[in-house]
Amino acid sequence: MTTTQQAPAPATGPDGLPTRGRRPLAAVAGLLAAGGALGVGELVAGLVGPQSSPVVAVGDKVITLTPEPVKAFAIATFGEDDKIALVVGTLVLIASYALALGVLALRRRAVGVAGIALFGVVGAAAAVTGPAGGPLDALPALVGALAGVAALLALLAPLDAPAPAPAATPGSEEAPLERLRAALGAGDRKGAGLDRRRFFLTSGAAVGAAVVTGGAGRLLLRRFDVGGARADLVLPRPTSPAPALPAGADLSRTVDGLSPLFTDNREFYRVDTAITVPQISPADYRLTLTGMFDSPRSYTLDELLGRDDVIERDITLTCVSNEVGGLLAGTARWLGVPLGTILRENGIRPGSDQLVCRSSDGMTIGAPTRSALEVEDAMLAFGMNGEPLPVQHGFPVRMLIPGLYGYVSACKWMVGIEASTYAAFDAYWTERDWAAQAPIKVASRIDTPAPLRAFPAGRRPIAGVAWAQTRGIAAVEVRVDDGGWLPAQLSPQVDADLWRQWVLPYDFAPGPHQLTVRATGADGEVQTEQRATPFPDGASGLHSIRVTAT
Repeated sequence: MTTTQQAPAPATGPDGLPTRGRRPLAAVAGLLAAGGALGVGELVAGLVGPQSSPVVAVGDKVITLTPEPVKAFAIATFGEDDKIALVVGTLVLIASYALALGVLALRRRAVGVAGIALFGVVGAAAAVTGPAGGPLDALPALVGALAGVAALLALLAPLDAPAPAPAATPGSEEAPLERLRAALGAGDRKGAGLDRRRFFLTSGAAVGAAVVTGGAGRLLLRRFDVGGARADLVLPRPTSPAPALPAGADLSRTVDGLSPLFTDNREFYRVDTAITVPQISPADYRLTLTGMFDSPRSYTLDELLGRDDVIERDITLTCVSNEVGGLLAGTARWLGVPLGTILRENGIRPGSDQLVCRSSDGMTIGAPTRSALEVEDAMLAFGMNGEPLPVQHGFPVRMLIPGLYGYVSACKWMVGIEASTYAAFDAYWTERDWAAQAPIKVASRIDTPAPLRAFPAGRRPIAGVAWAQTRGIAAVEVRVDDGGWLPAQLSPQVDADLWRQWVLPYDFAPGPHQLTVRATGADGEVQTEQRATPFPDGASGLHSIRVTAT
């Protein structure tokens, strides 16, 4: 006697539908629906403006709400790519949300519709409440959400395709009844099938629509680009040019691996909170003075360029997030007008101790009024290394106050100066517990030899840069292993606001070595050995590396 084993019935979910293959496809449906929503959102943003993009608007809010330790970690880990990492992280979160939403919507469509609607509402709220937000900025997120709902429903439909009605058997009333129920759309969809071909065709259409709309949106956004207007801008000649460089001023021409005296614009560090670089047309630019002025007014870019007190200065900028030995420092030849003169000629009042400087993207930088008035080279800059400010570095106008970290002195895309007080207003970073006033600390860095690298034993240079803006560098010393401090050769003094290169030729014996550097400011202050993290007023400590001579 033989027996036949019957194959087990496929697993079904609570709705009676087969689960194998349907849930993964539902997750894909959710992901594609989100992609379609973002694509359509970008298309509408291309018509409204870059600030209305749902990803940009939500990303800006994420930056604002992110705790300071997380921001510090992002800058320390990703450096200038921190915003790219944020956008990628935001997209990963959206993708995860969409995958889960697709699975939930497989059983209950209302959950999927509500989830995408929530996505649209959050994006719209973020765009409308942005610094330059308006009612129209809600459109990309809302229209994108509608497109996402339509895409989700269309993608899920093939996963619930009606199965063929069973053939009627003589004397059976069940088949006609089931056919009637299917025709009327009644019941709990038990026995429904999966139309894979229709699903993949619909998915292909969804992918194509997302790519086309998103790409079209990117193309439309190019019309806001001010690169052409920047290229056409003619800078004035300075009435007070920077001092001529002495012979041999740049040691990097003879020392491989040493930072150049001036940082190329393309290599200059960038740390800010702008996910998309603000695009300000030179013709539309206005710098507005408000607050504690006797005669507040606005300046056009042409009015600033046409002044007879244009200055040119060599200045090193340093980010407060720069770790000991870090690369968030750079130097350039800047062109602009004296900040102190602008403040005085508009009658800034003695009671003001803080300038609330406003960027077009809503950032506020709180700068000490006294420094703006007393630091000779403080300026409103519109030129950098012989060309108009690069867009990513603040075009058309930014502020510079040497001697202070950038978060209290270097407002980019600057559109407003409010003469105020520290008691009346907390600027963006001060509100997040960074120090209100942050003078740059004496710092030095070893550029070459590179850390953890091996090189042939013998004579080779140890070299790097040191800075102490407004004071200048008087000496740099290097210690090898546990030996004494050895004086390094300094590049010629150019300007107290400009870093100085240093080099020490040294005969390396074979084996591992520990190299440490310290600088002394022109005012006699010796760089401290005490280690401190960048928060809340800048890192301190001596840069030390290990190398191996073979």
